[in-house]
Amino acid sequence: MNKLLRHLPNAMTCGNLLCGCIGLVMTLRGQADLAAWLILLAGVLDFGDGFVARLVHVSGPFGKELDSLADVVTFGVLPATMIYQALWSLGLGNWSYLAYLIAVLSALRLANFNIDTRQSEQFLGLPVPANAILIAAFPLMSSYQPQFAFLWQNPIVLYGLVGFSFMLVSDVPLLAFKFKSFGWRENRIKFIFLIVSAFLLLFLHFAAVPPVIILYILVSLFAKNKE
Repeated sequence: MNKLLRHLPNAMTCGNLLCGCIGLVMTLRGQADLAAWLILLAGVLDFGDGFVARLVHVSGPFGKELDSLADVVTFGVLPATMIYQALWSLGLGNWSYLAYLIAVLSALRLANFNIDTRQSEQFLGLPVPANAILIAAFPLMSSYQPQFAFLWQNPIVLYGLVGFSFMLVSDVPLLAFKFKSFGWRENRIKFIFLIVSAFLLLFLHFAAVPPVIILYILVSLFAKNKE
């Protein structure tokens, strides 16, 4: 049983990668909303594999590299392809290929994260899963909140998402939600952010994701200035 548990984190990472592969197929079939759901599922698996690895005391370079390989597909190539398809459907031709800057920036971010010792307590630049979830929110809004459907059909918004992805390779310090303890005093900024985000998601649903990401960046900058 213990041997099986030791393989569980890598199995979850492989599930993340599988979500990315199936999501690519869904995107090419014109089902961006299903692909977006797979990004969300992969996000849960991506968070969970690290949590489970710590729980069963499994760590090593293999899992770290596998995680990055899975992430570059699911959180890099897949959201890039979703935006490419959206731009292509709007008749933007070869300009649609600019969407794949997201995949390149994601790969650069992941490679740098693996060797950057400064990111043990905080992130420098936007985490790749957060950027992918931001992009995934737009086709979900289009499907489930029709009042926001125009955003996924607006080339300015789509290219704006490509431009925003340069945050992946920035040196902006951002909070990492790794709790050494759960005391209010030392974690109050993180707790306040999580509570506000929960209320936004409750009332705005998928439309809450963009403001939550912006709030995350602002709260991180505020926390840095308070140090």
